[in-house]
Amino acid sequence: MKRVIAAAACLLMAVLAGCQTDATDGVVRTNEPSKGDITSFGDAFDGLKTVSDVEYYASDQAVAEAKNQFRAENYGNAGALFFKATQLAPNDGNAWMGLAACTDRIHRFDLSDKAYARAFRLVGATPEYYNNVGYSYLLRGKLQDARSNFLKAYELAPNDPTVANNLKLLSSSVQNVER
Repeated sequence: MKRVIAAAACLLMAVLAGCQTDATDGVVRTNEPSKGDITSFGDAFDGLKTVSDVEYYASDQAVAEAKNQFRAENYGNAGALFFKATQLAPNDGNAWMGLAACTDRIHRFDLSDKAYARAFRLVGATPEYYNNVGYSYLLRGKLQDARSNFLKAYELAPNDPTVANNLKLLSSSVQNVER
């Protein structure tokens, strides 16, 4: 019985030894080394980043690759990479915007509508959002809806050259109707 109690006490001490409490905020941190701790290689932790310091997200690489594919006009590949990014980081509004733009380009407007709805909840009413939605409607041939969204984008960012170019593109689409 004494051995069981001693083993339980050792186990409890081992568990508690792995936790550290900062006296200023009372939060238990298990991933941050103490000032005097050393690594298994014998050097100090000073200058090393811990998990809380890292500014990298799992979706970053997928988004970067997706943007390169989009610029190369490989919309299917870009869409797959943006979809992967949305799965890795579901609250990444830029990934949802990218996915919506890719599905627009491959004329899967049913999917782009869903992606735009999710993006709106994450990024809000930004000029980029309204500009992209306007371009989506332009691709569908819904010129009134496109104009409405382009004008919302223009109100939010009157000096944005992309919005201005899309308004010009819309006006040329209205003047040069092809049947």
